[in-house]
Amino acid sequence: MCIPVCFLLNDTGVTSPQFGITEGTMRKACLILSDGSVFEGFHFGADREAVCEVVFNTGVTGYLELLTDASYAGQAITMASPIIGNYGVFEDTSESTRPWVEAFIIRDLTVIEGDLRQAEDLNAYLIRNNIPGICGVDTRALTLLIREHGTMLGLVTEGAASEIDMEEAAKKIAAYDGTKLVPMVSRSEKTVFPAGKKGWDNAKAMADMEREAPTSLVPESLIADPDQKPVRKIALLDFGVKQNIIWNLTERNCEVTAYPWDTPAEEVLSANPDGILLSNGPGDPKDCGPAIKEITKLYQSGTPVMGICLGHQLMALATGADTHKLRYGHRGINHPVKDLRADRVYITSQNHGYVVTDETLSFDICEISHVNMNDGSIEGLRYLKQPVFTVQYHPEGAPGPRDNNYLFDEFLDLIDSTKKANE
Repeated sequence: MCIPVCFLLNDTGVTSPQFGITEGTMRKACLILSDGSVFEGFHFGADREAVCEVVFNTGVTGYLELLTDASYAGQAITMASPIIGNYGVFEDTSESTRPWVEAFIIRDLTVIEGDLRQAEDLNAYLIRNNIPGICGVDTRALTLLIREHGTMLGLVTEGAASEIDMEEAAKKIAAYDGTKLVPMVSRSEKTVFPAGKKGWDNAKAMADMEREAPTSLVPESLIADPDQKPVRKIALLDFGVKQNIIWNLTERNCEVTAYPWDTPAEEVLSANPDGILLSNGPGDPKDCGPAIKEITKLYQSGTPVMGICLGHQLMALATGADTHKLRYGHRGINHPVKDLRADRVYITSQNHGYVVTDETLSFDICEISHVNMNDGSIEGLRYLKQPVFTVQYHPEGAPGPRDNNYLFDEFLDLIDSTKKANE
């Protein structure tokens, strides 16, 4: 039986002896923003400071998927939904081998007293993965501030507001460097994911949890089944890939070879892949200068390419367009996007702070295929001279139905039609 307990925090602290959270033991903590705003709350998670870009996510559920999404590297996630932790942590829903978020900001912390399903308590998960959190924050006010003034850098630190050295905090915030995020989150060596295989090794995950070791997930199997011959071979450039992108391809009987972000195009093409996928990832796409040059070569090769999120932006830069930063980004599981060809609106999962700039597009190279119904920004491009298409949102995300998975099928159809045309 699972007994989630939600504590509404106030100045006197809370009581939960089973988790070491007792009245008087919850220490004050603060979020200091670069504009001088201070949000006071209570510390939970790891005992360390964090300097990060402060963003918000509108999802009601899926906090583990967010914590393990490498696109959040260098960021503190503010959850707009107030009650977090109420179903615990199940690592089989992780999007990466480990969590990447820099800090976690929530209103009401829920702890798990006991669970026959072996759910892990969120606070315990953050502690063993060295991620600091702050709870008891007025996240509604913080979200409205970010919406009004845009994302800001911030410092999560222990102590009451009256104890903070604001001058020292400002120096720490000013020293933030978000230009090296993709090299940090990308894999260091080539990895092959066999067709038909998906899922994490849950036995290892449980063992790591029981010994309070940092999360280090591994796939259940990387050994190919000799009786299952892959129909297509996909090369994937890993800028911080969400694992479900890979699994959406392996479950479609594709063998996926994932390469480090800065792999030369010649190496990728020498393996004769049927198609190439450019993954999601964190930060400003213009920080990936070396990769942009290689993507230009991949584009010119005639091999079918699909880009997702950062991969979408990088392909646009590689073909002469520009990108710019949104005021507060699109982060959530409820963003409406219209597929212009299908004349249909889909509810999508999104996590990005940058978009392609409309007026820099060359419409003899590409056409807009998808648009955001909230602000009209570009959510997809279809290229006219090469077998390439890209989307800004996450088709592998399933914020309810899996109706955006059709894009993976379109990618495989593009591979097949290109191959047939070249015969």
